[in-house]
Amino acid sequence: MRAPAAGALAVGDAIRACLLTPAPFAKAMRVRALARDWRLGRLGFAFAQPMPPRPARPPLPELLPANRMPRRGRGGSARGRIALWHALAHIEFVAIDLALDMAGRFGAEMGAGFVDDFLKVAAEEAMHFVLIARHLAVLGSHYGALPAHDGLWEAAEATAHDVGARLAVVPMVLEARGLDVTPQAIARVRAAGDERGARVLARILADEVRHVRLGAKHFGAVCAMRGESVEGYWQMLVARHFRGG
Repeated sequence: MRAPAAGALAVGDAIRACLLTPAPFAKAMRVRALARDWRLGRLGFAFAQPMPPRPARPPLPELLPANRMPRRGRGGSARGRIALWHALAHIEFVAIDLALDMAGRFGAEMGAGFVDDFLKVAAEEAMHFVLIARHLAVLGSHYGALPAHDGLWEAAEATAHDVGARLAVVPMVLEARGLDVTPQAIARVRAAGDERGARVLARILADEVRHVRLGAKHFGAVCAMRGESVEGYWQMLVARHFRGG
C-alpha cells in the first residue's frame, strides 16, 4: 500500500459511509471500492468520526428475534431451499458490516495492518453476498423476501467496547462455527442436485477459513499486548460476552 496523497479522504469516514449505506447491492459495490481505494493508498489512516451504533438496513428483510423465526421447511423442498439460501444471504450481508465495524471501530487502536485485513474480509463478504443473492434469484426469490434474525449484530453490540471481546466472539465463535456446519451444507446441496450452489458454498468456505485465521492472529496480538494466555482469555471473554450455544 503506498502513502496516501495529501488531503486524501480518511479511511474511517469511508468505512462509516459504507456502514450507513442501506441498499444491499449498493453496499456490496461500495465496500469493494473502499477496499480497493485503501489498498491503492487513496485513503488516509484517520478515524475522526465514531462508527454508528448500528449499520443502516434496508426496509426488508423484516428482522425478528431468533425465537420468532418461522421454520425453514424441509430442506429438499423448493421452500426449504429458498429459506436456506435466504438465511445464508442474510449472514453474509451482516458479515459485511461486522468486518467494516471491526476495521472502523478498532482500526485506530490496532493499526494499519488490522485495517488491511478486515477491509479485505469486508470485500470478500460483499462478494459472498452477491454470489448467494444471485443464486437465490436463480431459485426464483430474492434477499428480503423472507424474515431474518438480528442475532449476529447483537453480538457486535455486546462487544463494541473491546477489540479482544469482538475478536473472540465474531471471527473465533460465529465465523468458526460456520466452518463446522458448511461442509454438511455443501453435501446436502450437492445431494439435491445443485452443483452450482455447492461450488458457491465451497468458495465461501475457503475464504471463511482465512477469516477465522485472521481473527485468531489478531486475537493473539491482543493477548500478547495484555499479557494474557490465548486459550484462557478467549474462554473468559466468550463466557462473558457470548449468549449463544
